[in-house]
Amino acid sequence: MMLVPRRNDFDLFDDLFFSNNDKVMKTDIKEHEDSYELLVDLPGFEKENINISIENGYLTIQAKTSSNKDDEQKGKYVRRERYAGEFSRSFYVGEDIADDDIKASFKNGILNIVIPKEEKEEVENKKYIDID
Repeated sequence: MMLVPRRNDFDLFDDLFFSNNDKVMKTDIKEHEDSYELLVDLPGFEKENINISIENGYLTIQAKTSSNKDDEQKGKYVRRERYAGEFSRSFYVGEDIADDDIKASFKNGILNIVIPKEEKEEVENKKYIDID
């Protein structure tokens, strides 16, 4: 099994001029002996607004946040770098991983996901030839 990120939202115009996606869902992937660990930065998000799903071998993380309308009424923004909206990111984890095999926790703005490695059957490479 190999974790491979997949981009769902390719837009050349946005990629050239707007880089909000670069600031959201930064992910570190650690390999352990029997599992992979994903550490996803989601500062400012609430646990209730984060969903993790698995379908056709892809693990998808979706998170959404909204802006506070009261702040907009109290003053005018000169610059706004925090983005409100919905984000998603997908990783290929393999067809044999079930949702109950995956463990997730969220603390201090970091989503921690542990995915077990697929067990590979040991195949002996050496072949013996019978002697008559």
